[in-house]
Amino acid sequence: MLTTTYYQEHPFAQYVRILGKGKNGSRPLTQAEAFAAMRMVMANEVEPVQLGAFMMLMRVKEETREELAGFIQAARDSFKLPTGLAEVDLDWSSYAGKRRHLPWFLLSTLLLAANGIRVFMHGTRGHTNGRIYTQDVLHYLGIQFARSVEEAAEQIKQTHFSYLPLEFLCPKLHEIIELRPLMGLRSPVHTLARMLNPFDAPYVMQGIFHPGYRPVHQEAAVLLNQPHLAAIKGEGGEIERDPDLECLVQSVHNGELNDEVWPPLFAKRHVKEEILDPQRLPALWRGEIEDEYAQGAIIGTTAVALKLMGKASSIDEAQEIARTMWENRPKAQYGLATALAS
Repeated sequence: MLTTTYYQEHPFAQYVRILGKGKNGSRPLTQAEAFAAMRMVMANEVEPVQLGAFMMLMRVKEETREELAGFIQAARDSFKLPTGLAEVDLDWSSYAGKRRHLPWFLLSTLLLAANGIRVFMHGTRGHTNGRIYTQDVLHYLGIQFARSVEEAAEQIKQTHFSYLPLEFLCPKLHEIIELRPLMGLRSPVHTLARMLNPFDAPYVMQGIFHPGYRPVHQEAAVLLNQPHLAAIKGEGGEIERDPDLECLVQSVHNGELNDEVWPPLFAKRHVKEEILDPQRLPALWRGEIEDEYAQGAIIGTTAVALKLMGKASSIDEAQEIARTMWENRPKAQYGLATALAS
């Protein structure tokens, strides 16, 4: 005799169903649904099989601006920071890692910090083989990454720069990112983590690898009431302008969208580095070596940030200010962290 057992549907099943009913029955989540779904994920109210199915369904269809905004808001709400920790001017994410070139953008952020701009960087490492991650090269620059938001806030007060790994900022999102080797694919967390902006900085820089994600970041920023944001197709997916190529900067300023094309800095493309030696980062900063490509990447990336922040009214002016900042950088021989603090 057959018996039938009826199970009550899991509350999260509705969100998997919305995404997975096939090409005629499925649809994107609304912003409210995305918020509710991610709230359950952050609260550990989702079974592992549900999480895997949800993330891969999202990966296949790709996130809409509404979904991304809902996910980000739920993640932010899960780790609301204490008030009064530190004021941050510029939020800078670093999740992609570098494969073809060294992370020259790091020297851009330190250059900004040396000129009084408070930069908070967050990211993760190690989820893709063959890449160099920011967290692994900071010590070459004499910088210790933070292990809590309180420590990050103190570093920002002292040196105007801090890097906080995602595992300390939001362990749950870090846990999901670490599933990439198991799944074989990135998940929406790789996108939403870039836009966390936990210190609520008024200015946000965004780097993407796939051009299609650039307007999604731009439009999600509007939904999240982010005052100012600039998104670029960065070298390797990081926030780093490739000086050999034309660069489209898609920005947001108080709800208004703007697209601006920055011309290449060089007429001919440079050959990629054969060996990625992180010791070249402090060596270049201190003036011990010359590297035309690296200097172009640093100045070009810094210029985009300066224009985003309203410190230059044109591309040419931003480039000139960035170049002057680079020429006048503090070339300390005893660690960049000390130079920034002095």
